[in-house]
Amino acid sequence: MRGTEILAEEREIISRELAVGRSYRCIGRLLKRDHTVVSREVTRNGGRSAYRAIPAQGRADEHRARPKPRSLEKNAALHDAVNSGLEKKWSPRQISERLRQDFPDDDTMRVSHETIYQSLYLQARGELRTQLKIALRQGRTRRVNRSRTTIARGKIPDMVNISERPVEAECRAVPGFWEGDLIIGKGCKSQIATLVERASRYVMLVRIPYDRTAQRVAVLLAQKMETLPDFLRNSVTWDQGKEMAAHANFTVKTGIDVYFCDPHSPWQRGSNENTNGLLRQYFPKGTDLSGYTQAELDAVADELNDRPRRHSAGKNQPKSSTHS
Repeated sequence: MRGTEILAEEREIISRELAVGRSYRCIGRLLKRDHTVVSREVTRNGGRSAYRAIPAQGRADEHRARPKPRSLEKNAALHDAVNSGLEKKWSPRQISERLRQDFPDDDTMRVSHETIYQSLYLQARGELRTQLKIALRQGRTRRVNRSRTTIARGKIPDMVNISERPVEAECRAVPGFWEGDLIIGKGCKSQIATLVERASRYVMLVRIPYDRTAQRVAVLLAQKMETLPDFLRNSVTWDQGKEMAAHANFTVKTGIDVYFCDPHSPWQRGSNENTNGLLRQYFPKGTDLSGYTQAELDAVADELNDRPRRHSAGKNQPKSSTHS
């Protein structure tokens, strides 16, 4: 008999066969199931010596009962800890990681980032009642399809593909390899450049006033990168946006090589993609970004750099004095 759920009759057979010393493989052939299914069933119900059909069936019935109370509903301390993180504008993944740090010996204070997302989305749709602050960084109430195609862009002259980037950048052990992008404001008429260091996840924001012509972006990025010490100026990785068409001028001025991602491959700039999502808490879509001063952008970057990091590399983290 096949199927994902072991039946009560099968549990009786397992119990009898174990009593006479049958192996898992033998019992599996008798039930027409894989022996690993039998092994897992016995292991989670006390092992060979303690397995009994009736308690095993009762445990299965209890686990199958629906609806189950959600972890953030039944555990008030966990709920409040998650809410505290949301109020600080931490992402669900950061909250999940921080709980492991703050409560290393308390398994009841564990929740995955997906569970937090699910609870927030259900609450937004009115299907769940909690006091969680709906503070998702992009203000969405549902998941979006990440396979959406992007607008095709023209070829950037003399660009060097990310495949030629030094191998040290991949392992994130060596500091100084940056990922860059633009956050676009209301009506596509304002912009902020974002730079994220791969090893430390350190963030710098650059004010790009008026327009995002390639020459302007190259000059302003160069000015920002020149505030860094030499060991933090290895390379910058960008997507194929035309704002970096003057990458050669940037390299001449700073000595920093620029590498370009493959089309439709945002994961190749994963640190920057995640950071831009976080920044939407501070600069929601539809915001006019032209009114922010560089000092205000530096303050946002400082707050972001104080957040819990999923992978810490504090010894490589640039000092805040690099702000221009």
